[in-house]
Amino acid sequence: MRLLTAATAALLLAAAAPADSPVNLPEPEGFHTGVQQGYTPPTLTGAMVLDIDGLDALMAQAEPVLIDVALADRRPAGMAADKPWLPAHRTIPNAVWMPNAGAAPLDPAHEALFLERVAELTGGDKAKPIVTFCHPDCWGSWNAGKRLVQQGYSRVHWFPTGIEGWQDRHETAVVKEDAAWSQRSAGLAQR
Repeated sequence: MRLLTAATAALLLAAAAPADSPVNLPEPEGFHTGVQQGYTPPTLTGAMVLDIDGLDALMAQAEPVLIDVALADRRPAGMAADKPWLPAHRTIPNAVWMPNAGAAPLDPAHEALFLERVAELTGGDKAKPIVTFCHPDCWGSWNAGKRLVQQGYSRVHWFPTGIEGWQDRHETAVVKEDAAWSQRSAGLAQR
């Protein structure tokens, strides 16, 4: 009887689920401006969406610029200021970590900084392969990819399973925040 009750409950929950499942979530017209963590569309117009096999293949044939836009860890609330706190950000080896570069809205100065930094990383070559990523269900990497497509980059790739998708098959590396991004961001904050 319990099995029948559980099966009935599961069917009712499935029937009550929204008609637009996360798999069919449409792309927003502009950037996603809500919370960065949440269901994302399966597509990014103007970019190629990669799974781990696609990323492995791309990395074997080219040296893409890997851009990690994951947020930086925050010091735990209530942790005493005199206690050491040394978070370590793990990501795809050789990735450039620019925390929160996929935010939307992104103020014009930070958007210009992001685009300037990407131009430096690509040597000004808008046909250089670029991969944006973060964590699964991360709008920040989607927004970062969209920003690059809008700027005329022709080989933008979005890796929606992000760091966790990578580490399902490969080792990650500890990286520090991109020095140029953090120094210039700090300079903007002081204005």
